[in-house]
Amino acid sequence: MNTTTGADPERMTIPTTAVELEAMLGDSKAMQKVFADKVAFGEFITNYARSVHNRDLAVATQVKEETQRVLAQWLRDEQPEGVGRIDLTPREVVATGSARNHLHNPRAMGAALDREFSGAAEYFKTIWHNANRTADMQAKLTRVRNAFSSTVPSEGGFLIPETLRSEMLRLSLEAGIVRQRARVIPMETLRVPFPAIDSTSNVSSVYGGVVCYWTEEGAALTESSASFSRIVLDAKKLTAYTTVPNELLSDSISSFETFINQIFPEALAFNEDIAFLKGSGVGEPLGALDANNAAIVQVAKETGQAADTIVWENIVKMFSRMLPGSLDRAVWVVSPDTFPELATMALSVGTGGSAIWLNNGQAGPPMTILGRPVVVTEKAPGVLGDVGDISFVDFGFYLIGDRQVMSAMSSPHFKFSQDQTAYRIIERVDGRPWLQSAITPQNGGPTMSPFVQLAARA
Repeated sequence: MNTTTGADPERMTIPTTAVELEAMLGDSKAMQKVFADKVAFGEFITNYARSVHNRDLAVATQVKEETQRVLAQWLRDEQPEGVGRIDLTPREVVATGSARNHLHNPRAMGAALDREFSGAAEYFKTIWHNANRTADMQAKLTRVRNAFSSTVPSEGGFLIPETLRSEMLRLSLEAGIVRQRARVIPMETLRVPFPAIDSTSNVSSVYGGVVCYWTEEGAALTESSASFSRIVLDAKKLTAYTTVPNELLSDSISSFETFINQIFPEALAFNEDIAFLKGSGVGEPLGALDANNAAIVQVAKETGQAADTIVWENIVKMFSRMLPGSLDRAVWVVSPDTFPELATMALSVGTGGSAIWLNNGQAGPPMTILGRPVVVTEKAPGVLGDVGDISFVDFGFYLIGDRQVMSAMSSPHFKFSQDQTAYRIIERVDGRPWLQSAITPQNGGPTMSPFVQLAARA
């Protein structure tokens, strides 16, 4: 510990641990002038708190959460009689109670920065290389840079506050297909193992080995055990990149905020869906409908079925191969070029027939088949006639690992000649199917799965 030459707190060596603080306070000669000067003492304590905060931003989050918890409990226990109870439910939960409001994680890396910025526009303008920064803006820039370097030391960039990250994900849910229906697992590290049940058949046992017996009173019990495996989620890096005219940043910050709030969430959702649906699993998530998903069940085409067609019998047989417990969650994922086939499907009745899905040309097509929603998307893994042009999927059996860390960076160099700034956002996610294989039902019938596809019709 350096000796001090006066009561100037800025010239002192600021302790970063409780032990160092105790040692400094025990040095009466060094601290005498500081204790005598109320202003200097207050600045010393402030600098110590700031040093601890910058060293580990998680401390601030934990202190805030614990303070709020203790205060809330005290209000519940000590509130005077006759006074109406205070509603301590977080506003986000009161608003709708939907799954979207659980996107914000107060323990995420960026949560300590939540109060730093009023919105996305202020954040992106602060990290803009050409910004005319005040002392307060420069201090904010330093904090977001230090926060990210403590999370991912090998990369340069600025940590995005948790409120902005969760808001971008919330907006992306409007356009996303998979994330809003999948099982999202928060990842506190870059690799997270998740338990899975190693089950291929329900004929003689369930959950990979649990056997149940009807037993007489007092009779010996038969042993059984489930077979568990694990799925490892490794956070992959998804980068979103765009260029912004410098005039937009300088002259119209409100227009820039609209641009950021629309473009980045939609771009992230679009590319997440591509990977979650048909990613190869190499350097990207393993898609629910990729050929490497061992749990997929393929329904063969009908005998004599023409190439590039979809008939009602295909739909009925696909529905029958879905896990019974998934029938109230599964959705149809179809390529846009399947519409003519779906619209003209007919059910043969004797020598005649009748339309199945589209009954007239006046009303719009019903967006359900057999009561389950139809999602029309260009991100389907196949065109008409190929595997993946129509699938029946329960995304509740798809795991998304979310690192819950986003970073941003601006660069003046790449588009310098065009007077544009390049912005880059990086998020880290992974995804893969939860089941390892299709399951033979208890009655020994055809295998069933939450991932059902129609085979190729060439």
